[in-house]
Amino acid sequence: MSEKNQIPHYDGIAAIAERYDAFILDVWGVLHDGVNLYPGVVDTLEKLTAADKPFVMLTNAPRRSHAVAEAMISMGMPEKFCCRILSSGEATFLDLRDREDLFYADVGNRLLHVGPDRDRNLFDGLDGEEVKRVEDCDLIVNTGPWEDGETVADYEDLLQQGAALRVPMICANPDLVVVRGGRRIICAGSLAVRYEELGGVVRWLGKPRVEIYDYCFRELADFDKSRIAAVGDSFRTDLAGAVNVGIAPIFVAAGIHADEVGGWPPDPGALSDLAGKWHARPSASVPAFVW
Repeated sequence: MSEKNQIPHYDGIAAIAERYDAFILDVWGVLHDGVNLYPGVVDTLEKLTAADKPFVMLTNAPRRSHAVAEAMISMGMPEKFCCRILSSGEATFLDLRDREDLFYADVGNRLLHVGPDRDRNLFDGLDGEEVKRVEDCDLIVNTGPWEDGETVADYEDLLQQGAALRVPMICANPDLVVVRGGRRIICAGSLAVRYEELGGVVRWLGKPRVEIYDYCFRELADFDKSRIAAVGDSFRTDLAGAVNVGIAPIFVAAGIHADEVGGWPPDPGALSDLAGKWHARPSASVPAFVW
């Protein structure tokens, strides 16, 4: 690969901050690992704030936005940084509450939740009856596996049954896998991909779908898109989503693709292959969300 075609690497956000007026930040894999904040995160947010660079946190967490904020605060995130958060769980709650899309035209109110108890706040305030069996439901609300460590194969019977009965599914987290405390765990997206393979209908809510970015652009309405950057670690969701809505993608190498790109600096060929696979070439790469 010629040097001029290589994706530029920088030691931190400081090197690119002046190019942009505002930022959309991924959360899991950029700010924390599900257990702890990453080193340098709070300092970087402080520096962005001091430089008058506003940011919105946009996450594919299948929980309400307030629950995401509470979790980060418990990890040590200053509360002042948690006022602009949108989660795919919040988008799912609003979607289920308002039912404005034609997807819901023939969908009843009997819901089967596939996912852990920590995601149950998604249902607070919704009209609907929760059921426990696929054959009794009108809609599967998929927030991920019931238990960490489970695989897609553990859900094969449920997914086959739902697809055979033509039960539609909402996927509240399009991510395929996440790293929690150093351990890779499947997400709702992995179950939803398999459901589609079986012929099931899935409504995806979250990155890289363009609709979830509308909230961010309302919050950042004073800024031209050409001056907004999205910082993320996943090509499939964060970077592809940025490309879909016409903003600059900034790749964090220490996240979900760390093994594939070979550490820091990332292998140029591996990075280019990922960019080509997901049609999402980063404007820049950084080792982590550090200043």
